[in-house]
Amino acid sequence: MRALLPTWSAWQPAFRAPGSDLLSGLIVALVALPLALGFGISSGLGAAAGLATAIVAGAVAAVFGGSRFQVSGPTGAMTVVLVPIVAEHGASGVLTVGLMAGVLLVGLAFAGVGRAVRFMPAPVIEGFTAGIAVVIALQQFPGALGVSGAEGEKVWQSAFDAVRRFVADPHLTAPVTALAVAVVILIGGRYLPRLPFALVTVVLATVCAGLFDLDLARIGAIPAGLPAPSLEFLRLDELTTLLLPALAVAALAALESLLSATAADAMAVGTRHDPDRELFGQGLANIAAPLFGGVPATGAIARTAVNVRSGARTPLAALTHAAILAGIVYGAAGLVADIPIAALAGVLLATTVRMVEAASLAAIARASRGDAVVMAITFVVTVAFDLVTAVVIGIGFALVLAVRAIAKEAGLHQVPLDESDHLGEEHALLRDHIVAYRIDGPLFFAAAHRFLLELAEVTDVRVVILRMSRITALDTTGALVLTDAVRKLEHRHITVLFSGLRPDHHRRLSTMGALPSGGADSVFPDTGAAIAHARHLIPTHRKPH
Repeated sequence: MRALLPTWSAWQPAFRAPGSDLLSGLIVALVALPLALGFGISSGLGAAAGLATAIVAGAVAAVFGGSRFQVSGPTGAMTVVLVPIVAEHGASGVLTVGLMAGVLLVGLAFAGVGRAVRFMPAPVIEGFTAGIAVVIALQQFPGALGVSGAEGEKVWQSAFDAVRRFVADPHLTAPVTALAVAVVILIGGRYLPRLPFALVTVVLATVCAGLFDLDLARIGAIPAGLPAPSLEFLRLDELTTLLLPALAVAALAALESLLSATAADAMAVGTRHDPDRELFGQGLANIAAPLFGGVPATGAIARTAVNVRSGARTPLAALTHAAILAGIVYGAAGLVADIPIAALAGVLLATTVRMVEAASLAAIARASRGDAVVMAITFVVTVAFDLVTAVVIGIGFALVLAVRAIAKEAGLHQVPLDESDHLGEEHALLRDHIVAYRIDGPLFFAAAHRFLLELAEVTDVRVVILRMSRITALDTTGALVLTDAVRKLEHRHITVLFSGLRPDHHRRLSTMGALPSGGADSVFPDTGAAIAHARHLIPTHRKPH
């Protein structure tokens, strides 16, 4: 339990110099506000539910999470999962699912499941990070082009529809605003990184839109206050039907949050999140959010990326974002209602450009063709489908390539026998009738059959010595194939001897009946003892003259 609780070291820099975290929290809050409203409406529970999630879950996850930069709240991926739950079980069903998912996430944290994310291949991480950047950019097309009501199930489809509508009836005010905001942030941030260009450009865009009466879509009115804390408990039979949806929500929240934290580490320098603590924080956030009418939450990659690129250093930035959203809801709703959506789209477009590390992508692409393929597949699937599918497929391809590479390391090599102490006649006898092979590397399912084909081709010998000391791994398939090879040799009246067999490999082969027909008398601690035994066997195999 102590390992999952917040540590002083993560918060200490915020108390010495809180300025950059407070400013970053303000910028993220401005970006998060329209997203929270939109995702709350999309989920079917309304704008107030989205705001409640961003405030409550954002604050709890910031305090108890394991990433310095993670910003949590409602996300588009979670909305897709929640829509059918709302249709079937109503608002109470969604709130109950969120609560159950939170408990499951806490359980996963205690079980240490989060540490599995550390084994994710770098090409997969770079691929989905670049893919997410493109997805976020595509999400901004309607707002940046001043198009409302763009249709499409996938992000790229709605972006294409927005472009089509814009071309049919072009208005340059929105795209010029978004482009100007993005360019100022990128250029200004490069030469004056300490200045808050994102905040400055949003304020200037809002002022200019008001002074010149520009035709720009605005955030508009937002709910005043959050729903009263309440949760209508369902019957036991209804709870059982919600178990599978709760598992799906918990899995999505865990995966999306851990991937978002991993991407944040890649964008920052010298940081590394605690995955189990992150799951613990997300679990508590999902337990708390439904009590205030909020929907299930996850780590939000778009808001997290803005947080990192705005100069955040500690969780204080994410906590500030939640506090500012609460302040806007209860006392400053009118101040943000006139912010142009195109300006916020420009902020996110600039963020996507800064998310992509071109040097890292180029380095992985040059490293090997396999890594380049894994990265490209992960990128394409992220853009075309969704993040979870992309990670699963990317890891699957990476595992196949890894197994293939390991299998290539396995080999069967004929080695010379040490005959320095033998007479010339015995040299010829050994050379003609005894052959030794050394098995190198892992003998497992991906390499075993190739090994069988090589060994089965042994001809014109009487004794085969298999040197087994360099076998690094032996699975059941490898043991079965080795058994088959030994039996084929013995069927041709070739004696098989093992040398240097590790105790654990000896036990596995013995249990499966894979030792040569001579049993223990055919297994020797070293090759020298096997050669000496083979020398005694040779006379019994000589052909009559």
